[in-house]
Amino acid sequence: MTIGLVLSGGGARGIMHLGVIKALQEQGIHPDFIAGTSAGAIVGALISHGHTPDEVLGFLLKTNFLKYLRPSFNGPGLLRMDKVEDLYRQLLPLNSFEKLKIPLTVAATDIEAGETVYFHSGELIRPLMASSCLPGIFEPIRFQKKLFVDGAVLNNLPIEPLIGQKADFIIGANCNHFAYDKPISSMRNVVERSLLLAVRNKTQERLRQCHLVFEPKEVGRYDIFDVRKAREIFMVGVQAVKKSEAFATFLKNRSPALLL
Repeated sequence: MTIGLVLSGGGARGIMHLGVIKALQEQGIHPDFIAGTSAGAIVGALISHGHTPDEVLGFLLKTNFLKYLRPSFNGPGLLRMDKVEDLYRQLLPLNSFEKLKIPLTVAATDIEAGETVYFHSGELIRPLMASSCLPGIFEPIRFQKKLFVDGAVLNNLPIEPLIGQKADFIIGANCNHFAYDKPISSMRNVVERSLLLAVRNKTQERLRQCHLVFEPKEVGRYDIFDVRKAREIFMVGVQAVKKSEAFATFLKNRSPALLL
């Protein structure tokens, strides 16, 4: 039996995925395929390369990401991502989908054609940058003669590639639980909530196609820029798996074939 893991976008909240993966691994559950958008694509790439969840968390805690961002003057975004490529090359030196240990699919939005593009072969880093290019915040990424922005614009939970790969059991992790009581007190809050509202309905339909879902409400306490709270968000993911009755039932009834 093959397992597919699909990871949503969600900015810093995507650190939750690392905790989910760590808890799954501790129970002997390892995906055969991974698909992701934005933060989910980044986590998927790092795990597929061979990094452990704890290694990635340690890197997040010690890295100053601001030094990799540059202001964009009169461009179609506030910031440029050019230097971010240097950061990716430290963690993904092979820069190739084919060299990953777990097959990965990354979703990005072709903003000119108005469609989702799935990357699963060839160069890895530029598609990752495209998938996580938050509209209005970062300048769009030009790649293969197309202009890309964040994959979450059209598909924040790209389950379709896993269905196409005929994964027998699909696990979904969504780090965008909607907190209705969270105050709107800044421009950042307005941007965050607007993005969540834009993707929420489409994501719910895809979650219903998963066999098992982790969508902890606790992650709604954090916003998409809360990298400084990485350890807390990581533990939300760990606890989501450990407290899941559905996962406990799955473990009790799972086939030994899942461990092969």
